[in-house]
Amino acid sequence: MTGYGLTEFYLCFCLFVKVWDAVETGKCLKTYSSHSGAVRDAQWSSCGRQILSGGFDSMIHLTDIETEKQFASFNSDFKVSCLKFHPTNSNVFLCGGFSSVIKAWDTRSCQIIHTYRAAAQQTLDILFLPEGREFLASTDSVSRDSADRTIIAWDFHTAAKVSNQIFHERFTCPSMALHPKESVFAAQTNGNYIALFSTQRPYRMNKKKRYEGHKVEGYAVGCEFSPDGTLLATGSSEGNIYFYNYITSRVMRTIPAHCQACVTVTFHPVLPSVLATCDWGGEIKIWQ
Repeated sequence: MTGYGLTEFYLCFCLFVKVWDAVETGKCLKTYSSHSGAVRDAQWSSCGRQILSGGFDSMIHLTDIETEKQFASFNSDFKVSCLKFHPTNSNVFLCGGFSSVIKAWDTRSCQIIHTYRAAAQQTLDILFLPEGREFLASTDSVSRDSADRTIIAWDFHTAAKVSNQIFHERFTCPSMALHPKESVFAAQTNGNYIALFSTQRPYRMNKKKRYEGHKVEGYAVGCEFSPDGTLLATGSSEGNIYFYNYITSRVMRTIPAHCQACVTVTFHPVLPSVLATCDWGGEIKIWQ
């Protein structure tokens, strides 16, 4: 479960995508079953009328939520684990997964417009920087001797690698989050802390500030800033939700949310007091 419409959210990671009423009834509104393998990621289009989904069948589908018809389909040639629409061009999206490449597709022509090649086996997450001229990709490229290429910065238009010397600690970063107001981004690490980086070149890590106290222990746990940027929320392997003060990096509140690992925490984009979480077993909860 990785996102919302205005009043709905979706659930993936099965063979289908479900859209739920998040605010009023809590009922499943529609189910889309266009994939033959597990769905690993889904994204709302900017207009909220389509859902982009990808998964282990190596297929990506852009589905109209009203008619349930596929507006376009793409064969990625690898298992898909992350998708991101371009922030200023709604016709373009990035696709990453179990491959050494990331692909940029145009939904109008159904063609690949850029290919980004890195010495890694898997892309864990993708994060566009403001205005979309550059983006970050977190990978599984961590060895005993080196942690370069763990986070890679790319020029979107030229497909040139801008930097691969951003994060030097020997942990993978399964998720990243952009601050809504300041020029920083957060990266969840499998070292049981969240690191903070500048979105400006050379993307330096803030060594004086890290958000620690929660445990992830091998789970791909997500993190996200609140819409006003004052809080950083994360799940944990113990099933708790942690809220950190963005400025002080101190834990403001801990909520025991799930019996299994809490892998996703996401704020509603319109209702700032509404939060959704889900756990490793598929349980979804809405908090206010």
